[in-house]
Amino acid sequence: MVVFLYLSTKSIRLNISNKETELIESALKGDQSAYKQLYDLHVDGLYCFLSQFADNNTQSEEWTQRAFIKAFKKLGSFKQNSKFKTWLFTIGLNEMRSDMRKKIQFTEIENMHLEEEQEEPIIESPIWLKAKEAIKQLAPQKRIICLLHIAESYSHAEIAAMIGISEAASKTTLHRAKKELQLIVEQ
Repeated sequence: MVVFLYLSTKSIRLNISNKETELIESALKGDQSAYKQLYDLHVDGLYCFLSQFADNNTQSEEWTQRAFIKAFKKLGSFKQNSKFKTWLFTIGLNEMRSDMRKKIQFTEIENMHLEEEQEEPIIESPIWLKAKEAIKQLAPQKRIICLLHIAESYSHAEIAAMIGISEAASKTTLHRAKKELQLIVEQ
């Protein structure tokens, strides 16, 4: 029974991968519905991931939109030796990093806060709030690796390829991030 479930899960992954390959090929031929399907397949995951680094929803939406625009413009250069999702998330991370560098440079100038739209408050458990705050306190590299590995289930090899570090560095950074999170949460 376990073998059957494993095989069916593997089969499902292969079907998704094959479908994704077909969508990419169709999009490269100019099929707009293929672009739409690729977008629909990945927009929620990318947005949720990038929102972990954003100060507000608008920022997450901007990074997500820019990532898709760049991915679709450069779809012809996508080498299918990795998953499309991995490639797309890498582009999203680069968009986020680019903005973070700009933000760090201009933080002193921007001491004004514009009024943001008031959204309906979401009631979150105290444990989840503490975990979110702890993750936000991590250095950006640790936060990225932690979220990619734990929340998005990327392997250390995939993370290493995405952010340009060694697999060992990814493992070490995750270990240090977990220790740091434990200390933060215990305070």
